[in-house]
Amino acid sequence: MEKAKKIKLFVGIFYLTFIFIFLYYFFSKFSLQEIKSFTNYEFIKNNRDYFFELKNSNLFIISILFLIFSILWVFPFLGFGSPIALLGGFLFGPWLGTAVVVLGLSVGATFLYSFGNYFLKDLIREKFLNKYQNLEMKFKKSELFYLLIYRFIGGVPWQLSCLLPTIFNVRVSNFFIASLIGIIPQIFLAVSIGSGLEKVIDQNSEVPGIFDIIFTKEIYVPIIAFFSLIIITFFFRKKFYKE
Repeated sequence: MEKAKKIKLFVGIFYLTFIFIFLYYFFSKFSLQEIKSFTNYEFIKNNRDYFFELKNSNLFIISILFLIFSILWVFPFLGFGSPIALLGGFLFGPWLGTAVVVLGLSVGATFLYSFGNYFLKDLIREKFLNKYQNLEMKFKKSELFYLLIYRFIGGVPWQLSCLLPTIFNVRVSNFFIASLIGIIPQIFLAVSIGSGLEKVIDQNSEVPGIFDIIFTKEIYVPIIAFFSLIIITFFFRKKFYKE
């Protein structure tokens, strides 16, 4: 337990240090009064060019920083992938955004899996083995194949979905590969929505209405595709978890 506490403390200090450097790097240009107005549409519109000029002139560095941020978003139990995917699409567009976010979330998920496998395995087994015991035979039959399906269909809260496979002793390499491939469809669609929001802001000098946003092609097409994917995975999910 003492070792686990030290690791958690180290992760926490590292995370806070990184966040401080990340925020300082991006926002050192602005005064305190400007920072207070960050949620103001006019502020976002007026400073959009600054952020994109900063990104374009330091694309490699910004991509690496965002990759690290994506990893840290997952690993210390911070949240699911949609917010980081939307932000990735807004900053990098659909293709580079998808690549950076998928890689970051996959690495973060693998770290979280490894952490859980080392420190939380007995607790997870005690809490969830009975509920998900039917998955054990699937993973033994074809570990990578069923891990791919498991990561694709979701249906389990993100952090828990990273920890549950510890029950079944899946290989770390298979978990990473399955995460890297399996989350691409939903992440690409979420990133596309974020990219569409950037275009909406670029095209509107005034705050757009909700319908102006929704009925923009760059927004409604990935939204329709996203909900279609949810419906498809819902039926796969019922079959996968109940058989």
